[in-house]
Amino acid sequence: MTTSTLASFASEVLTIEVDGHVATLWLDRPEKRNAMGPPFWADLPVAMAAIGSDPEIRAVVLAARGPHFSVGLDLVAMSGLAGAPSSGAGTPHSMASRARSARAEIVRMQASVTSVAECAVPVIAAIHGYCIGGGVDLVAACDIRLASTDAIFSVREAKVAIVADVGSLQRLPHIIGKGHLAELAFTGKDITAARAESIGLVNQVSADAETVLADARAMAAEIAANSPLAVQGAKAVLDAGEGRSVAEGLDYVATWNAWSLASDDLAEAMTAFIEKRPAVFTGR
Repeated sequence: MTTSTLASFASEVLTIEVDGHVATLWLDRPEKRNAMGPPFWADLPVAMAAIGSDPEIRAVVLAARGPHFSVGLDLVAMSGLAGAPSSGAGTPHSMASRARSARAEIVRMQASVTSVAECAVPVIAAIHGYCIGGGVDLVAACDIRLASTDAIFSVREAKVAIVADVGSLQRLPHIIGKGHLAELAFTGKDITAARAESIGLVNQVSADAETVLADARAMAAEIAANSPLAVQGAKAVLDAGEGRSVAEGLDYVATWNAWSLASDDLAEAMTAFIEKRPAVFTGR
């Protein structure tokens, strides 16, 4: 770990490893196939904040221990979302009170996944095995997705009588298109890694879990070798362009680059080009 914030992070279900400028955030509940229970939803934004606060981290790989990336929501542990809470006297709360509590919990889970999307540095998902329900919500919040040949994806919620509510229906139209998403959301069907690649859900398919992790880390290292100012700027400009016109996007990037053109990284890039050597960027 490179900072006290990262070093002090502790979780029952998540772990962080750092190698140079790349952090790997592990879903670390393999005995439950990385099902997402209360500790996951509470700890994910804490982990992302710890990673985001470290200026040395330039890219993140999101991976999972065990045979599966995630089977999604831990339905047993999270059953209270659909339960009928009672007051201290044993009297059931009103429908309105139950709905308010359920909505607050859903919003909290949404914010947890959004912490991944809002990470200032690129996040690459390395997916293997099952990636179901909440697992798809999670990888949809990443910037880049890689998968192993055994990966299985499913927007499964329709099969358990709920509507996907943690980001898939909002983020995936910009990734795979509305038609493909409608098919997945309405049927709840499983799709293979090959189908996921064909519709743009994943960038590439690797041979197995070990290889997809290696490929994700190699890509993260390639990103980390570039100017962090430029990479984070590109991510910020891409995010800011969502829902805006081309003219608005151009105006935003012009403002962004107006100050970044004076960076030490740009001077280093020019010097390295003249000296015919690789640039060494500092993020200043």
